[in-house]
Amino acid sequence: MTSADLAIETQGLGKRFGERTALESIDLRVPRGHAFGFLGPNGAGKTTLIRMLLGLAAPTSGHIRLLGHDLPDGRAAALAHVGAIIEEPRFHPHLTGVENLEVHAAARDRSAAGRIDGALERVGLARRGRDRVGTYSLGMRQRLGIARCLLCDPQLLILDEPVNGLDPEGIRWVRTLARQLADEGRTVFVSSHLMSEMALTADHLVVIGRGTVLADCSTTEFIADHASSYVRVRSPQRGEVAELLRRSGLDVAAQDDELRVQGLDAAAVGELIGRSGLYLHELTLVRSSLEDAFMTLTADSVEYSAHDLAATPAGSTR
Repeated sequence: MTSADLAIETQGLGKRFGERTALESIDLRVPRGHAFGFLGPNGAGKTTLIRMLLGLAAPTSGHIRLLGHDLPDGRAAALAHVGAIIEEPRFHPHLTGVENLEVHAAARDRSAAGRIDGALERVGLARRGRDRVGTYSLGMRQRLGIARCLLCDPQLLILDEPVNGLDPEGIRWVRTLARQLADEGRTVFVSSHLMSEMALTADHLVVIGRGTVLADCSTTEFIADHASSYVRVRSPQRGEVAELLRRSGLDVAAQDDELRVQGLDAAAVGELIGRSGLYLHELTLVRSSLEDAFMTLTADSVEYSAHDLAATPAGSTR
């Protein structure tokens, strides 16, 4: 894949705040026409990276290329085709939804104003566009924020935590729209700390923590590598049961007062133990969720982030 095929490319991207490193040597390659999930716990540096992509913060090191344009010199040319939401979208509450979009369109190209009605229709706000934004719910403001992104007919949409505070219906709507936009050939770059949601939305996932990349793979690969299951066995004859299962060629790990068995389902394990005459206290199939995998992968980063947030002014990084 060449640079021309990429919507976002970073090489060795880093950002420091005084003595603290927020991001260190981040390499991203985001293909055009894909939904891309950018994940990390709160405080991992996601918003800091997005601000650098949009030219709102200068990197300490490294290089950024956006829609084929090198930053910062090509920032204006690149951002003409980028729609973005950083954290919660902000609007003038005393203006209507349409009026807020008109203000934004005036700063865009001449054709932007002509897309207002279509954008409102697409995000389900056609009937509320003439109402003041001060009367909108959080979910409606998120929808209006995405409508604002659509005014430039974007090649790239960058959405920072777009489902924060939304109910399940709102989350499902954002997911569906992101997939639709990617299917149209647009690139949708979504930052989030919700692994299970990104697994349903994104084609590719990058996970960061402690300012570095922890995982970079397709969603299918991440699920195959991290979503696992095992049979939990508890028995008063744990040693004998473990020996039996190992003689049968199974992968058995002892942890605390239980055995974790890979390679068979619970019914097959139970049948094998039952035929031997050994006793069981518990036999359970345990599935490891993607959220569990995410928490394990970023465990050290969560501790780092909590310390980091306590020592860092609000809004400096996420």
